[in-house]
Amino acid sequence: MTQPMTANILTLFRIAAGIALLFTPVFSSIFYVLYLSAGISDMLDGYTARKTNTASPFGAKLDTIADLIFAAACMIRLLPVLNIPSWLYFWISVIAFIKIINIISGFIVQKRFITIHSFMNKLTGFLLFLFPLTTPYIPVEYSGGIVCASAVFAAIQEGHIIRTGKGSTDECNA
Repeated sequence: MTQPMTANILTLFRIAAGIALLFTPVFSSIFYVLYLSAGISDMLDGYTARKTNTASPFGAKLDTIADLIFAAACMIRLLPVLNIPSWLYFWISVIAFIKIINIISGFIVQKRFITIHSFMNKLTGFLLFLFPLTTPYIPVEYSGGIVCASAVFAAIQEGHIIRTGKGSTDECNA
């Protein structure tokens, strides 16, 4: 196996794990194994690509596709079984609206699709990843509120970086 393929294989594994989650009972042992494996592969694929100097535009796009599949599978499986209050759904909608404005702004200001890998976006992603793992121990209202507060700050920061080009970021252009 060549080094350029290693990171992409990890990414393809995340796609397979995300799809497998759709057919796995929520909160079962196999669900957690797949969920944690997908999360770990998400951390390792980018690290592997950077360490082996094999990062590529294809790998970045594949990573984005894998993230979307994994996130969609988790939402499809988790939302029906979690008792999420309506105010939290509203807050999530506000965050989604801000993110959509950021995507449009990126096209208008920089004429390209831009994703920002700021510290706050990474922190929000990590908190969101922990969310299903904490639901048996922390009420959804509290853990969801923490994730949403972080996500609002990250989305506002992301918009600022996109529109001004100022801020701390590892930009990923797709």
